[in-house]
Amino acid sequence: MPDAIPDRATAREAIALLTGAAGFTEHRPPPSPLPPDGPLGWAGYDAARERASARTGEEESVVYGTGVVGDRACVLLSFEFGFLGGSLGRQTGDRLAAAYELALTRRIPLVALVATGGSRMQEGMVALTQLQRVAAASVRLRAAGLPQVAVVRDPTTGGGWATVGAGADVVLALPGAQVGFAGSRVRPPDADPYAYSAEGQFAAGQVDAVVPADELAAAVTHWLRALGPHGDLPAAPVPRALSAAAGGTGAGAGKRAAADSGPAARLPETGREAVARARDPRRPRAEAYLADYFAVRLPLHGDRSGSTDPGLLCGLGLRADGRPVAYVAQCGTPTRPAGYRAAARTIRLADRLGVPVLTLVDTPGAANDAEAERAGAGAAIADTFAAIAAARVPVTTLVIGEGGSGGALALATPGNTHVTADSYFSVIAPEPAAAILKRPPSETGATADQLRLRPQDLVDLGFARSIVG
Repeated sequence: MPDAIPDRATAREAIALLTGAAGFTEHRPPPSPLPPDGPLGWAGYDAARERASARTGEEESVVYGTGVVGDRACVLLSFEFGFLGGSLGRQTGDRLAAAYELALTRRIPLVALVATGGSRMQEGMVALTQLQRVAAASVRLRAAGLPQVAVVRDPTTGGGWATVGAGADVVLALPGAQVGFAGSRVRPPDADPYAYSAEGQFAAGQVDAVVPADELAAAVTHWLRALGPHGDLPAAPVPRALSAAAGGTGAGAGKRAAADSGPAARLPETGREAVARARDPRRPRAEAYLADYFAVRLPLHGDRSGSTDPGLLCGLGLRADGRPVAYVAQCGTPTRPAGYRAAARTIRLADRLGVPVLTLVDTPGAANDAEAERAGAGAAIADTFAAIAAARVPVTTLVIGEGGSGGALALATPGNTHVTADSYFSVIAPEPAAAILKRPPSETGATADQLRLRPQDLVDLGFARSIVG
């Protein structure tokens, strides 16, 4: 591992970036001395440690303790890359395990500021097995319903990325940071460097947000408020219906439309009209509803399997009263497997942390092209059904547009689904239904009526609890 200190923030500077004047109280685990030159007797290892300590002022590659970020107490752990490349050895593992245990004992979140080159070669397998210690400690924290936030700095590679970093509930990255399992000296010489960057990992759905350093404290504060821990929270309020004036997708569209929301909207008289209204490009979309519903939105990005679906929005939000609600919102496009996997991830995270969930349904159906099948459409949809079925927190659904078959039903909550006057829900869209029944296109409207897909039909059938209008 390198001995030189790179031109980047130290472990304590990274902590101060978040805590500011609130300060930080350092903790240390009980002493656990290493044998001469470490467990492998690696010649020169003690001298390298002494040089690293003299240059950095640190005893190991991780500093940890308690602090306050914004108005939230948390455990902070921060890697010192200047100490042998922020590598993980046995004593590093002692500190990491102690940090997780401190968060568990205090019942407060853990925030990790990661900058590491991986496991320490001079300690061999003893170093490598520290990853198992970290994984076990992380699982215990997760089982206790306590959140973990990682901020990946430059660089974050190897086992530190594959445990402390990528294993967190929320992963934020600093711009331009090198992020990836393979470090720069071990990856293929012709590898695309973008794939190993914060921005590349964001594009691949492995990082939730790339956050500039001067915005990091505010971002982490918002996340800690949203993630909790919380007591028992009631169900998410049903969003109010928005008028056609909110049909744009801009962030302020919902707020502009709030004044236009009047008495209950007129219901469609026929199935054909219901479908036409749901497909009308002027009606409000998910972005408008989310902008109207939340004061702060914190996106969760990607499926953690290398893909994203821009047609499905996931995350946690804070309402004007500070109340957190997780959201999963379809944007009117066919939902892709990555979208369903991201939805399941969001619902399970919210369930573990005790945060209620809001789902907005609006899709003509699941994507059905060959690429979607190769990406596991069926398994991804099944996983979303399972996530909602298993949720212990209340899940509230509002159908705001098209409800196309199982691809929409996967995000709908049994017993707590509501519909707007501009929506429909059907076992199948009327056009393919008519085709399957070998009816001419002229009978599509009659088929739509037979399907009983209008908002008022959905209430009569017991599928929807109410029409929001």
